Amino acid sequence: MKNFKKFSLGIAMLISFLTFGQDPSASESAKQKTITGTVSDKTGPLPGANVVVKGTSTGTQTNFDGKYTIKTSEGQTLEFSYVGFGTKQVKVTKSNVINVVLDEAVTLSEVVMVSQGYSREKAVSYSLSQTFHGQTSGVSIAHNKGKPGAAGVVIRGAKSLHNNNNPVYIVDGVPVKEEDFKKLNQQDISTVSVLKDAAATSLYGNRAANGAVIVQTKNGITQNLSKSELQKRIKEIDKTTTPIAIEPENEDYNSFVENAFESPKAAPLSTFSIDVDNASYTNVRRFINNGQSVPKDAVRVEEMVNFFKYQYPQPTGQHPFSIHTEYSDCPWNKTNKLVRIGLQGKDIPTDNLPKSNLVFLIDVSGSMSDVNKLPLLKESMKVLVNQLRDEDKIAMVVYAGAAGLVLPPTSGKDKKTIIDALEKLESGGSTAGGAGIELAYKTAQENFIKDGNNRVILATDGDFNVGASSDKDMQTLIEEKRKSGVFLTCLGYGMGNYKDSKLETLADKGNGNYAYIDNIQEANRFLGKEFKGSMFAIAKDVKIQIEFNPAHVKAYRLIGYENRKLRPEDFKNDAIDAGELGSGHTVTALYEIIPADVKSDFFTEIDELKYAKVEPSKTQFQDELATIKFRYKKPDGAKSIEMVEVIANKVSALNQTSAGFKFSTAVAWFGLKLRDSQLVTDKSSAAIAQLAREGLAYDQDGYKAEFIRLVEAVQ
Repeated sequence: MKNFKKFSLGIAMLISFLTFGQDPSASESAKQKTITGTVSDKTGPLPGANVVVKGTSTGTQTNFDGKYTIKTSEGQTLEFSYVGFGTKQVKVTKSNVINVVLDEAVTLSEVVMVSQGYSREKAVSYSLSQTFHGQTSGVSIAHNKGKPGAAGVVIRGAKSLHNNNNPVYIVDGVPVKEEDFKKLNQQDISTVSVLKDAAATSLYGNRAANGAVIVQTKNGITQNLSKSELQKRIKEIDKTTTPIAIEPENEDYNSFVENAFESPKAAPLSTFSIDVDNASYTNVRRFINNGQSVPKDAVRVEEMVNFFKYQYPQPTGQHPFSIHTEYSDCPWNKTNKLVRIGLQGKDIPTDNLPKSNLVFLIDVSGSMSDVNKLPLLKESMKVLVNQLRDEDKIAMVVYAGAAGLVLPPTSGKDKKTIIDALEKLESGGSTAGGAGIELAYKTAQENFIKDGNNRVILATDGDFNVGASSDKDMQTLIEEKRKSGVFLTCLGYGMGNYKDSKLETLADKGNGNYAYIDNIQEANRFLGKEFKGSMFAIAKDVKIQIEFNPAHVKAYRLIGYENRKLRPEDFKNDAIDAGELGSGHTVTALYEIIPADVKSDFFTEIDELKYAKVEPSKTQFQDELATIKFRYKKPDGAKSIEMVEVIANKVSALNQTSAGFKFSTAVAWFGLKLRDSQLVTDKSSAAIAQLAREGLAYDQDGYKAEFIRLVEAVQ
């Protein structure tokens, strides 16, 4: 089932390229109801089928069992679609259950992936030798001799260093072995296409590292496979397919040294800015899924931990976030302890969100021509466009050798105009990123909405090479622009020449957040499901300062957040920038503690001071481990507000902690392993995976289960 789901999600990626319609036109007084059901074909359920309320932007997709749930009103029409099948429309009546069986489409246009995007061919050659000639490296094709109508196909591949450079073969949406592909009768073939490089792996995973040959037959001859037969076939193909790992050529990452243990006597205060970015996790996932080694500096532990959502309580008081703490054992150093600090941002209903003034800043330079760059970027932006309300406005700035405004501020009601502007974008030229940022912020400021959500959304691979382009140039520029009150979201795309360091700098210094979009599912998560948290700040310049009690703590260290650390005096300085917290966002931080009575090889105590004596209190605060302070500003505020919490000196056994504590600890542990931390004793992948399984809860979308698979892939 695991491989079947993997395959179904690949197909669902193609489906998600479809865009939804306009905003609801039904009367506001129409009574909504929840409709459930199953979408299937004649052989069984269809995972990833689209279900849309016709004429609206409301839609969903079926799960792995073909089931769906959607809210609509009596009298509206549901539209069901799936690639390769005819669309069906069903009017909503009194029944709350609508099951649909889709029929195979009569014809399918051939879709060919090209460097600029997608094109549809009107005429299709039925000669396989002509179709494949020159399309796939190292593959030659000839025909067996025989009677007419029974011709077979002979495929010969040059032997590679990996002993396998054959493409994966997809017939009627089903992976088949090479020998089965050879048996196809030319007269049965309707359409053929060839995908290469990222275009293939983005749909079919590592098994398509050498390309994918996709065939649609006239009669759908492989579509009558049962799920068990399909599972078996995919497993067999996986065993015979060796992924090709292409190491990054010119990717840039900021290097840093992991936090060391510090004494509360010498350094009584630990201060840092929160970080809600999660780009590092999706980038690490990309490396592991591609069979590549993960660059040490690509791993930022806090971003891995904060990719996942934890079940912290919603705030109930006047502050925009709640605080949760836990204290338990450290699994990678058995004599040490761990403190977890969790923040939960207030979840604001969509109807109560402020109006948005968004400016898309899109890189259309020559480096963005790859399929997993500009084409994926366009589809990602469509996901965001579908979240817009009538009262929201969006403008579009592009940059290559120069910058230009290609779409003036346009109402979210006019989604077709916005999407048409996206579709017209083409790549080419150099990369004047600084000029693009200047124009985007100018556009945002000219259309500034007081008490609104004013934000620039930068989408790029970060490969700036004209004008202001260095990391230092970007930092100076964005620090000036953040004074305008305009927030920033950075979306990273691509591989090979990806410039993570620039995007991280921009997000850190520009009142921003940062995500790496490695596939359309990640776009749906960050720009769709988590749209409110990603795009609407409820607090800015959020800082944390913690003071540990030396009576109980010999030494402490912050796990991750190396590039977010602040000086103690920065905590009360409102001129110092810090991270923003979005609606419904969670933020997690972990401290590793060496207890006062434990001797550790990871920490050497300092000599007693001659002139200053630091003595822990003998009579007070014996039941306190630490005091933690928070400061934040309202999104449009200039003065910070302080909150104070005390962490009790009460340790829970690891098996008695919450599921969230176990899972976040496992993620941090894995990040430390990937960084080859010298402060970790146990680096067993099996132990990490086991702890993650113990914390596997609230995983409706399967991200936590996917994490366990990644851990198991790294030994």
